[in-house]
Amino acid sequence: MQKTGYHSTLGGRTWRKGALLMLLSLFFVAHAYASYIVIPMDDAQKNHLKAYGVAFWALQREAEVTWLLNYRGGAFMTKYADAIEKECRLRGVSCEVIADGQSSAILSHIADPAVNMDAVKLQKAPKIAVYSPKNKLPWDDAVTLVLTYAEVPYDVIYDDEVIAGVLPTYDWLHLHHEDFTGQYGKFWGAHRSQQWYIEDVRLQEATANRLGYSKVSHLKLAVAKKIRDFVMGGGFLFAMCSAPDSYDVALAAEGVDICDVMFDGDPMQPRAQEMLDYSRCFAFKDFRISTNPQEYEISTIDVDDRTRQRLVNEKNDFFVLFDFSAKWDWVPTMLTQNHTRVVRGFMGQTTAFRRETVKTSAVILAENKELGEVRYLHGEYGKGTWTFLGGHDPEDYRHYVGDPPTDLSLYPNSPGYRLILNNILFPAAKKEKHKT
Repeated sequence: MQKTGYHSTLGGRTWRKGALLMLLSLFFVAHAYASYIVIPMDDAQKNHLKAYGVAFWALQREAEVTWLLNYRGGAFMTKYADAIEKECRLRGVSCEVIADGQSSAILSHIADPAVNMDAVKLQKAPKIAVYSPKNKLPWDDAVTLVLTYAEVPYDVIYDDEVIAGVLPTYDWLHLHHEDFTGQYGKFWGAHRSQQWYIEDVRLQEATANRLGYSKVSHLKLAVAKKIRDFVMGGGFLFAMCSAPDSYDVALAAEGVDICDVMFDGDPMQPRAQEMLDYSRCFAFKDFRISTNPQEYEISTIDVDDRTRQRLVNEKNDFFVLFDFSAKWDWVPTMLTQNHTRVVRGFMGQTTAFRRETVKTSAVILAENKELGEVRYLHGEYGKGTWTFLGGHDPEDYRHYVGDPPTDLSLYPNSPGYRLILNNILFPAAKKEKHKT
């Protein structure tokens, strides 16, 4: 009996072992046919922001990633690799393993002329630079926050590096909340006695003198022109909050002193407003500069100036992303990929752009039509492009000087931060017209 029982137990173990081997065999067979990974970007995605980081990570390792525009919120698809699936799991990014036939069916559906979708191949991870001061200032920057959270690598550069000519070595440049007019962000009225402001002025003046410029405004104009040449040569520029405003104002004011005595030691040039040249600007026209040193505004590009308060409160502050034809306007389509078309508004030194100051050559990507506010803009300059986004922090409605940085782990599905990351991957796409 013991012998029979022994053989019975051994047989059971053998059966279980065989069943396990069969299951493992089926698993590996399934994965042999499951030859693609889809990273959904609709509401099924647990972490939209880190999903961009995975796509960037795959590109760094020379994997070809296809951006499925308007399909499941702008999903990513790539050939199956254990490393990519593992990276998704490690970063908490939702992904789906599908068979080759399923991927073909998705691409076939997207290619249907009646469907507003397209598939764009991303081929190479762009080299990213953030133009940002090296000294500590009492505010953060949404782009560096989200790049760090999404684990997308970038270099920090500033005036020394730009004047030295490093920009052509990068593909994509973000402008920190900089004041290119040389007025130190117009913080003089409220913060001139603060130690951080005093130190920033000292460092900016020392840098200008070291690089051979008699004024900070002259240095900033030289930097702005280097950035303009970077875009003209094929670079991709992204800026938000006060940077778009001050950048175009600086270009328009070339050769004109728009800085008052407390900023550069001498009075503003008489009739400076009349001497502005809007043809030099990327995005804006017909604006008036702020000549009041006490005013925390650079120009009337911003809707939130002190002569007209915005007639909207936080609860009702939204803007709408435009819908573009994915097959023909695939560049603006890439820049507006999201899991919602309605995005909560957020303020900044430059909150949004007055429609009447936007050039007709600019492509409006998002707006609040009722308020006449443009929130998101894009355009071409030479061989490159620029993209401007209003507001300071998509998840902090009214971010004040000295407020702590936003913890993005609390907002992994932020639609506003997604707009920034769309721009990160945009340079990786093929730069060619859609084939007819």
